[in-house]
Amino acid sequence: MWLALAALLAAAGAQYERYSFRSFPRDELMPLESAYRYGLDQYSTENWPESVNYLEVSMRLYRLLRDSEAFCHRNCSAAGQPPPAAAAAAAGGALAELRLLAGVLRRAQCLRRCKQGLPAFRQAQPGRDLLEEFQRREPYKYLQFAYFKANNLPKAIAAAHTFLLKHPDDEMMQRNMAYYKSIPDAEEHIKDLETKPYENLFIRAVRAYNGDNWRTSISDMELALPDFFRAYDDCTAACEGSREIKDFKDFYLSIADHYIEALACKVQCESNLTPIIGGFVVEKFVATMYHYLQFAYYKLNDMKNAAACAASYLLFDQKDEVMKQNMVYYQYHKDKWGLKEEDFQPRSGLAFWWKSCLS
Repeated sequence: MWLALAALLAAAGAQYERYSFRSFPRDELMPLESAYRYGLDQYSTENWPESVNYLEVSMRLYRLLRDSEAFCHRNCSAAGQPPPAAAAAAAGGALAELRLLAGVLRRAQCLRRCKQGLPAFRQAQPGRDLLEEFQRREPYKYLQFAYFKANNLPKAIAAAHTFLLKHPDDEMMQRNMAYYKSIPDAEEHIKDLETKPYENLFIRAVRAYNGDNWRTSISDMELALPDFFRAYDDCTAACEGSREIKDFKDFYLSIADHYIEALACKVQCESNLTPIIGGFVVEKFVATMYHYLQFAYYKLNDMKNAAACAASYLLFDQKDEVMKQNMVYYQYHKDKWGLKEEDFQPRSGLAFWWKSCLS
């Protein structure tokens, strides 16, 4: 039995082997809801290969839609801003309101042009409930069992793990994972199929840090930071996508509802993007990266970067006594290391990002 199972444990392919935002396969372009519902229909009739195929397609269609929303909102973010002269002249009243609405119209025009050129928006758009189902990784619940029944144990193991990261208390999936872990060599297939590049960079950086390989740790951590910020910006941009209008409301109430819905989505972005490593959430993820960087730079005698990373960390945790002592230490020796007052400020752009998270 064990030999037969082990023979099935070929390397699990990545969930998004065929995914490309720039050149999405034409044969897979279809409405997200249609692909997903068809995959579930095939699941209910125990047509496992067909179910797997369409559930995987639906996962790629969901990513395409998210990436397309982020692409357009990122490219049109400046379209709604008034020219500097007009902004300075806006003192209030009806004129200011007209300028605000003009900005909304400019951005809407930009978004309309952008979306007309992207295949994801040429399909029937899914409802908010379905999008939230994908955000919660619900399709992996079905994929896990379909993979298992299709004798693809590597992907079944990976799908079960991917689902459990969002649903750690799901008893059925816990039992499935316990069974998978009893199979020889199963551990190598326990991977998050939705992992982001910055997560792998962070893990590599921490491993290098633990091995006192400071330069490698810094290199990977410095790559992880901007990649996380890009993922965060893409997440918040995607939150400004289409919304369902279920009833008729006053103009301003309708606008307010849209902004509240978008804001509620944006508030979840940081927690949704925070890595779960070894079953544990990396609390204060951005601050943690600066904590590692601060010490690594210190070990390389790069006090200028060490001080800036310490100041950046303190933006997120002003009560951390160890980091406060580090800052006192750097300031005490500033003449010895040639540090200036500006070297004790958080990194450029970080304060703006931090304030945007609070607002």
